[in-house]
Amino acid sequence: MANQISSVLAGIGPSSNTPQGSSKLGKDEFLKLLTTQLSNQDPLDPVDNQAFIAQLATFASVEQQSAMNSTLESLLVAQASSNQTNVAVLVGKEITFNSDQVALPATGSVDIKGKLTDEAKKVSAIIKDDKGKVVRSIVLNGTQAAGEINLKWDGLNESGARVPQGNYTVTLTAEDAAGKSVPVSTSGRGRATGVSFAEGFPQLIVNGVRVRLSDVVEVNEPNTTTTQTPDTNNTP
Repeated sequence: MANQISSVLAGIGPSSNTPQGSSKLGKDEFLKLLTTQLSNQDPLDPVDNQAFIAQLATFASVEQQSAMNSTLESLLVAQASSNQTNVAVLVGKEITFNSDQVALPATGSVDIKGKLTDEAKKVSAIIKDDKGKVVRSIVLNGTQAAGEINLKWDGLNESGARVPQGNYTVTLTAEDAAGKSVPVSTSGRGRATGVSFAEGFPQLIVNGVRVRLSDVVEVNEPNTTTTQTPDTNNTP
């Protein structure tokens, strides 16, 4: 009997010459094990009733766990679909987000935004390419009040040559009048133009940069100017 039960666990018949082990013990394997045990028990010494009931209870538990796993998988798929739909409604909105990345266009300049926790006398920006090489240093002199700050990068390197279009990393530092460091964070702002699922989770595309939802600080309606045309047809 022990050899036959071992054969069931191994997923092969007792007459097979090539053992094939298996680490799987799901509801199907458990049921095979149980039926084999019942069909090969000693009539003079049958399985104890309490042991049999305990085995049936274990089988029921395995069945419930299997059904629960299937239900959880369905819920996860439904939640993922719902998240994708919810993120899509942010396309077209004005997004403020924490990021040290800026996307330089083929022509023109790009704004580098940050936020000071206190007043600063000097703010510096170090811009690096994707290889970590410094391409430009920008210094914003003059007293800057606590709150949002803005530096403009014209896309030129230290030699005055235009650098290639692409994403660059920005490191901001700030000092007060005494030369002490002032905490400053780097942020970005722009209109969300799309959603990317390339990394397995939704990311907003803002100014050519992929933004995680956890980095989004603020969502606003885009600033639009609506021109109203006077209604002359109902003029008395």
